[in-house]
Amino acid sequence: MGSKMIAFFALIAVAFVRASPPNFVLIFGDDLGYGDLGCFGHPSSLTPNLDRLAANGLRFTDFYVTSPVCSPSRAALLTGRYQTRSGIYPGVLYPSSIGGLPLNETTIAEVLKSKGYSTAMVGKWHLGVGANGAYLPTRQGFDNYLGIPYSHDQGSCQNLSCFPPDVKCFGRCDQGVVTVPLMLGDTIKQQPADFLKIEKSYGDFASQFIRVAAQNERPFFLYYPSHHTHYPQYAGEEYAGKSLRGPFGDALMEFDGTIGKILQTLMETDVINNTLVFFTSDNGPELMRRSRGGNSGLLKCGKGTTYEGGMREPAVAYWPGLIQPGVTHALSSSLDILPTFAKLAGASLPEVQLDGVEMTNILFNLGPSKRETMFYYPTDPSEKYSVFAVRWGKYKAHYYTRGATHSETTPDQDCSLFAFQKYHDPPLLFDLEADPSENYNLTGPDWDPVRTKITVLKEQFEATMVFGESEIGKGKDPTLEPCCTPECSPKPDCCRCNSEL
Repeated sequence: MGSKMIAFFALIAVAFVRASPPNFVLIFGDDLGYGDLGCFGHPSSLTPNLDRLAANGLRFTDFYVTSPVCSPSRAALLTGRYQTRSGIYPGVLYPSSIGGLPLNETTIAEVLKSKGYSTAMVGKWHLGVGANGAYLPTRQGFDNYLGIPYSHDQGSCQNLSCFPPDVKCFGRCDQGVVTVPLMLGDTIKQQPADFLKIEKSYGDFASQFIRVAAQNERPFFLYYPSHHTHYPQYAGEEYAGKSLRGPFGDALMEFDGTIGKILQTLMETDVINNTLVFFTSDNGPELMRRSRGGNSGLLKCGKGTTYEGGMREPAVAYWPGLIQPGVTHALSSSLDILPTFAKLAGASLPEVQLDGVEMTNILFNLGPSKRETMFYYPTDPSEKYSVFAVRWGKYKAHYYTRGATHSETTPDQDCSLFAFQKYHDPPLLFDLEADPSENYNLTGPDWDPVRTKITVLKEQFEATMVFGESEIGKGKDPTLEPCCTPECSPKPDCCRCNSEL
């Protein structure tokens, strides 16, 4: 199909969107590596639904998140702003964290609610609980919420069942805190959450939300940030032992199954042709877990690092009839989702400094990106060290490098915790199109102009960055840990309940 014809269809698509507001389904994996899906090259992953999305949608090869760990990556996804602006740094939020995603930050859900959208979230929040649930999704634009408000390893798990009939979870997870709660809205319904049944509950909840919105003829936004495939892996009876990759593969297969259920509901309610489905993940694989920790494919290192394996993610956009099947190498980011959804919904952008750019030219035209650069922050960004690396076009410059505990166990010593922070002058320079594994530093005077250009872009960006107050730096208060029986004793063991959903 010629470029003029593609552009014509793009104009039709935009006109259609204006006449009928589209629905949005945003799927976010957890610790899922660039090399973990069959459609991205893994030989034994069983992900038929994601593979079908990729085959019939647009697969991104150069899609980035903003942090190599959970909470800051999620903040950037929902706000279209680097986590340094919103204060979700350093590291991640905990059950007892005093802070959370500031309520004056505008989320995708809030942007879409301004246009009459029904909104729901199901799964992992990890952007704070706070006093009296001050930071829960229901306070951040989501009408409906079912999920665990933080990571499912942030509570002791050694006595919990992760696989049927009663296979205990691998490892101990966090000790000395309450077991993970399953919340419906602002209310704890189950503590500890039942890992064997939770994904079925998520699928049922998501399907019911879609059906109600479709029956009421309301546009909707469904955000499904899964716990899969974060440690400890788990899966219910339908998927346990069914994959070719052991526990990790079973968890991934269950994740794929929930995606399949959502897609099936979109078809049954006859809204799939007016729905943009976007899939990606929060950061690279936790290589320290070995075969239970995911795979970054040909990319270097993984979670916790600013190498490609830590922050380049699989991504797929799917919209039958409007997004043509294909592959794009356009530079794109989770930052770009908010402005893209806002444009398609006809919603106004928040009146703040956004770091995202809209992607409609990529989605409908397979055209070039409006994004020129990607800036890589470490897990603990600071004004002193600021950006660790910058991608400009196909080139990436590392100003600082270091390994991480999360990326231990690989033969590459650059990934190790003992690869301490190192300053590079001149910066390391890689051509990511020719060398996505970051093996071959480009040296010599011929490359000086590229380094100079990237340094100028870095300095320009840093001049616009205003670090928000660190929400994680506000500390912890054990009394804030969610407990379904708050007056019970002794804590945390007494926090137990099991109500009907």
